Amino acid sequence: MGHLISKQRVLDTRDDLPAFPRVVLQILQTLDNPDASMNLLARQVEADAVIAARVLSLCNSAAHSAQGRAPVSDVFTALSLVGLARVREAAITLQLANFMRDMAPVAAQESSWSHSLSSAVCGVELAHHSRTEVSVDASLIACLMHDVGQLWLLRFEPEELKICLDAAAQRSMEIDVIEREHFGVDHGTIGSWLAQAWGLSSSICKAIQHHHTPRLGLPEPLVAIVHVSEVLSHALNLSHARSSQVRWISEECCALLGLEWGDEAQNLFGRIEARSRHAFAPFGTDG
Repeated sequence: MGHLISKQRVLDTRDDLPAFPRVVLQILQTLDNPDASMNLLARQVEADAVIAARVLSLCNSAAHSAQGRAPVSDVFTALSLVGLARVREAAITLQLANFMRDMAPVAAQESSWSHSLSSAVCGVELAHHSRTEVSVDASLIACLMHDVGQLWLLRFEPEELKICLDAAAQRSMEIDVIEREHFGVDHGTIGSWLAQAWGLSSSICKAIQHHHTPRLGLPEPLVAIVHVSEVLSHALNLSHARSSQVRWISEECCALLGLEWGDEAQNLFGRIEARSRHAFAPFGTDG
């Protein structure tokens, strides 16, 4: 047993962490009200040059493929043409990109964000594909943030975490099992404590907590989404990591989402790979 980590200790570090982006919470709060959501996003696009550039890029990519349509330079025209769902996705991803990179030590920023983004690519497509009704936006957020607890460990317990990672590799065991032996808690639970403190929904918190232990979090659909998304991101090696670990996959999660590994799954993989090319191009993986 190494350094035991308590919930109170984790929560006491919040002042030393970057502020969670308020707009992500606001987007979640306005999902059921399209007018409020559009007004919020219009203000975001107007105020944030990076989001505005992303919306224009999305719009003009479509314009380029539509013969005879001139490029759009007006943000609000672009907003209406791109559509609410895609603008929400862009705003959430860009806000969380900055936040998650600020959470990570510099040396880990590229690899941690690449893994988060590749998991989110899978999560969004799984949410569309699933026979269980699940929020695409919540899936995106939960997948982007599923390893936020590991970023906390990298920040506050880097040497002890390295001991855990080495032990997991040497013993061919899951990292969460070793973390529980060493810290008394795993990175999923640490992440869920932080997510709860930042005001994220109980379903997102549960998905972060149980992405390595999905049986404990079912039948919450987001738990299944995040678990399966992480496995698929490793299996498909979307972030082009030097090594990509294909872990076990929960049959219960696959059944809940209605996943069958036949021709339909090949179509899903194709959509995931297409989305990954689109996702990595604008955001980059090198900070």
